[in-house]
Amino acid sequence: MILKTIDQFHVGDSAEFAKTLSESDVYLFAGITGDFNPAHVNEVYSQATSFKTRIAHGLLTAGLISAVMANQLPGPGAIYIRQELDFLAPARIGDTITAHVEVIDIIKDINRIRLRTWCTKQDGSMVLNGEALVSPPRAPRP
Repeated sequence: MILKTIDQFHVGDSAEFAKTLSESDVYLFAGITGDFNPAHVNEVYSQATSFKTRIAHGLLTAGLISAVMANQLPGPGAIYIRQELDFLAPARIGDTITAHVEVIDIIKDINRIRLRTWCTKQDGSMVLNGEALVSPPRAPRP
């Protein structure tokens, strides 16, 4: 495992991760969080909503951003400090969601990186948009 410190990042660095959302993903997320809103888990109920079918939890899609940050950018050892999100469109079971992360600012004196974060569907439409603040690992002391 390679831990990257703040000096190894540049504005414009980016990474992404894609996942096709399955029915199991939605039910497992509901079970883990306790969020059994019928819009997510009840097809009959959902058919009467404006979405016409079940939708994935918004925070399930946002969780894909966490995967990018934990595994790629900034990567292992990073600490998630803050996340702002605007949910723009629903993600449905079967949608392939791509989480994107891009460095927009580096604040070396407090060891923080500001990231633009967003998720898109397979057709390129944006599902959510936001900004995060993370702390990458510090360099080991001699």
